[in-house]
Amino acid sequence: MPDTEGHPTTGEMDLFTVLRALSDPLRYHVMATLVRQSEDTERTCTSFGLPVSKSTRTHHFRILREAGLIRQVDRGNSRSAQLRRQDIEDRFPGLLRLIADNPSPPVTADVLPREALGV
Repeated sequence: MPDTEGHPTTGEMDLFTVLRALSDPLRYHVMATLVRQSEDTERTCTSFGLPVSKSTRTHHFRILREAGLIRQVDRGNSRSAQLRRQDIEDRFPGLLRLIADNPSPPVTADVLPREALGV
């Protein structure tokens, strides 16, 4: 059962949900960015520069959190995201290496489908 913030345990992470979360270009961009940073990196959701509204950005980070890919922590008026690196490696060995080896293209509003922009 996920914790009170919606983070599933490692055993609850399933491949279908993870792949569905990674199928969106914005969420893949977040993951590709976090994979390339140090293990203890914690970033605010706005620091990724996603070209979407605040509510759409919140939706994307909720999907990543519920898939078990990131851990979110409340920091007053913002939330920070941290890659669940060890949990992902334990559950899906090699997945992070695949993401690191296949970077996402730059995320700009002109390359995203309208659904990804929340319009």
